[in-house]
Amino acid sequence: MCTRQSKQVLIFSVCVIWPALVLLLFPSAVTAEEPSLLDGWHDVWLFRFLVNMLGYSTIIIPGYLLISYFKRTNYAETGSGFCFPLIKTCVFGNEAKTSLLDDTSAASRNEADSGSTLKQALKLIFCAAGLQVSYLTWGVLQERVMTRSYGAATTDQEGEKFKDSQFLVFMNRILALTVSGIWCVMFKQPRHGAPMYKYSFASLSNILSSWCQYEALKFISFPTQVLAKASKVIPVMLMGKIVSHKSYEYWEYFTAVLISVGVSMFLLSSTTDKHPSTVTTFSGVIILIGYIVFDSFTSNWQDNLFKYKMSSVQMMFGVNLFSCLFTVGSLLEQGAFFESLGFMTRHSEFAFHAVLLSVCSACGQLFIFYTISQFGAAVFTIIMTLRQAFAILLSCFLYGHTVTLVGGFGVVVVFLALFLRVYARSRMKSGRRGAQPLAQKV
Repeated sequence: MCTRQSKQVLIFSVCVIWPALVLLLFPSAVTAEEPSLLDGWHDVWLFRFLVNMLGYSTIIIPGYLLISYFKRTNYAETGSGFCFPLIKTCVFGNEAKTSLLDDTSAASRNEADSGSTLKQALKLIFCAAGLQVSYLTWGVLQERVMTRSYGAATTDQEGEKFKDSQFLVFMNRILALTVSGIWCVMFKQPRHGAPMYKYSFASLSNILSSWCQYEALKFISFPTQVLAKASKVIPVMLMGKIVSHKSYEYWEYFTAVLISVGVSMFLLSSTTDKHPSTVTTFSGVIILIGYIVFDSFTSNWQDNLFKYKMSSVQMMFGVNLFSCLFTVGSLLEQGAFFESLGFMTRHSEFAFHAVLLSVCSACGQLFIFYTISQFGAAVFTIIMTLRQAFAILLSCFLYGHTVTLVGGFGVVVVFLALFLRVYARSRMKSGRRGAQPLAQKV
């Protein structure tokens, strides 16, 4: 007998989800009478967000009902047949929770420390260069794809802009899935124990945070987005204080205040040539808040999943597997998948940019894993903080963003505060081990 919660979900899906899905799959019934209604709504970011969520729910709700059924019937003990191993892996997993793989990470780091100084220096240069090239290229391409038009033969022509952020998320995830899958086949991995469906939570929040990251560039400048991402420590501390009643050191409060001051100086001194509308600015802020919320959930859920015995590349594979499933399902339901492919065929330059964007994202994730395993989280944080500073300078140089003297000083204050946090954290003798690297950070 179905539980009360399952019945509520089923009623909601029948009464709300499926009628709305019919309108998505057969929009001619609506557009026959009001041809301009949906066209106008598709320009509203909130409408696109809700439509994407509707597409994801058509996969999540049936999956939830199936998982509830298998657990309720104790399928792990009573099941049999050809599909039993697959269902057991997806719903129940193969092992109980174990400790994090810190021992492996620490062992590889100790092995790295025992090498020659020259060898270690070359490794560090390799890691730093790989991270900088991957993510600086990724940032430049991200802004190019979302803010510039394609197909304009001259500067007087307007060209055609690519609008579907979800397709770019799919492109990134399908290549990351391929790279992580090949890595798992080529190199020995721990025996996987986590139920596969648990990756779907981090996957959903990750694709939503990535969507917000792309979508925000339609409303705010790239330097503003980078600074907002760099200042995530502020809402994280607030949530920790309110929800978990955590206590922080004096230097954490001091650097948080410095970050707030630096971001305020940059935002208040920025010009409004390209974003004069207060509504547009407000939309950009709301989308950035959505990015921070979803990204924070992704990190915390992945930390929880690392309680199972798994490697970071296995985490990368599991999250990207569900990300591909969610995004391709939603794109097909909306009819946007083939529309985006048509855009790629019309504009070969966009196709090159989209593929290169995905390559940089996948390679950057592998560099993250390798850097943290060899040198620890503190060195990785310093490299990525430098990358954010370089990204702002490169964006201003390539795309003509103007930064005033006060705004530039605000940027310096933000990154100075971030370096102080890294230094103070490394000086603490708490004996706590470094955090596991996470698979989705872009």
